[in-house]
Amino acid sequence: MTTTPIDDRLAAAAFHRLVEHLRLRTDVQNVDLMGAAGFCRNCLGDWVSEASDGALSRDQAREAIYGMPQSEWKARHQEPATPEQLSRMETSVALNARLRAEREARLDEALEDSFPASDPPAMSEPGR
Repeated sequence: MTTTPIDDRLAAAAFHRLVEHLRLRTDVQNVDLMGAAGFCRNCLGDWVSEASDGALSRDQAREAIYGMPQSEWKARHQEPATPEQLSRMETSVALNARLRAEREARLDEALEDSFPASDPPAMSEPGR
């Protein structure tokens, strides 16, 4: 399967628009985002923190996503999660894990196909 790459400038612009959209839609709870899409505002913040290679802590990156400290956003906008919301979120998190494991298995299989164990040693190996 081939995919069309997205230019970094376009990806950054789309990401900024997504963040702004999530800031506007304070009515949409993180638990609902997790249940429907498998990610939420916290995930985006964590991904930004990871991409920063230590330049931004999780709290700093989440504040960048929320537009305010996460604790303030929670106090203003977060409602208690219902059992149904939590169940959908747990199902979605499990699906994320299964899909990641399947992707890793496909990558491992592709790597094994590229370098089969029966390949003869390279001529440059010592003692050959």
